[in-house]
Amino acid sequence: MTDVIIIGGGIVGLATALQLKQQRPGLKIILLEKESSVARHQTGHNSGVIHSGLYYKPGSLKATNCIRGYQMLIDFCDAENIPYDLCGKIVVATKAEEIPQLETLYQRGQQNGLGGLKKLTIAEMREIEPHVNGVAGMFVPQTGIVDYKQVTEKYAVKFQELGGEIRFNERVEQVTPGTSLSIVVTDKGRYETKLVVNCAGLYSDKIAQLTQREAVDVRIVPFRGEYFKLKPHKEYLVKNLIYPVPDPNFPFLGVHFTRMVHGGVEAGPNAVLAFQREGYTKSAINLKELFETLAWPGFQKVAAKYWETGLGEMYRSFSKSAFTKALQALIPDIQEADLEPGGAGVRAQACDRTGGLLDDFAILETDKAINVVNAPSPAATSSLSIGKTVSEKVLARF
Repeated sequence: MTDVIIIGGGIVGLATALQLKQQRPGLKIILLEKESSVARHQTGHNSGVIHSGLYYKPGSLKATNCIRGYQMLIDFCDAENIPYDLCGKIVVATKAEEIPQLETLYQRGQQNGLGGLKKLTIAEMREIEPHVNGVAGMFVPQTGIVDYKQVTEKYAVKFQELGGEIRFNERVEQVTPGTSLSIVVTDKGRYETKLVVNCAGLYSDKIAQLTQREAVDVRIVPFRGEYFKLKPHKEYLVKNLIYPVPDPNFPFLGVHFTRMVHGGVEAGPNAVLAFQREGYTKSAINLKELFETLAWPGFQKVAAKYWETGLGEMYRSFSKSAFTKALQALIPDIQEADLEPGGAGVRAQACDRTGGLLDDFAILETDKAINVVNAPSPAATSSLSIGKTVSEKVLARF
């Protein structure tokens, strides 16, 4: 018998495991991961940005966990000699109608406790990013870059050093909550546990449905983000990070430029519906998963509301020239020939039955389970704080 089974070996699952072991060394904790190593999905396809907490509604789980998690992450990287760079970023309004939203972001950043935010004229922006274009901007000094796969691997090492156990290549197939214990059945074995903690990312809704008898009224809708990379001889066009003013109605930040901690510059991502939950290419299709997405009433409402935006994103997915045009709004000197294919990631975006794309982190609790059902960006930055939040919920049971 085990005290806690954690499902999912991404950054949130490992951070939760580590926080639990540090706070209560005597707990018997097993982490189950269906892949052969950690950080194989959202975490391993992450662009590596350390988020400041600028975008998130004051008092929300995203705001409080990002701001607390930011410092916890920096302290962890310092202690474990993990390289990072707090290079800062600029947020750019490319047209006059975006200036009010830029001002809203500035006010929000201040409410969230970010010091050193600076409003910029175009001349001041070009002192930071000489090739940028826009009508107004803001400098955010706290933003940085790091390798989250490396961070997660270190979480795993420290969790195991404290006596925690990770079992790879074990896919959870069934969870049966009992009166005192739950039975977790994988494709390799059977476990009895006092508590299940679900950090399964792209499959978090599926696991949540296994852990509770009442309906789970959210579904994960997978959105693929596709990137290009600047060819090496054009990397001089971007010094650090350049972001647009995001659309406040859509939970994505828009195409942007990111210098990577190991070198190179990424451009993107777009946001298109993935045809399977781990669909990293256009040709990756799982008909069962695609049908489940299309049949979900919440997704149908999202599609009806955002079809024009969705078509634009899809068009950019298939048209390099359209993708280039979106990037040229920030850096006019970028040409189609300057871009080469980069990677892709899939965001696990929770969508409720009414068509709401959940903007905040979401944690559902039952007597026998704690389900992290929505933890998209900035979950990597926030990971140790989310882990602390979840571990406090766990320890309240013991």
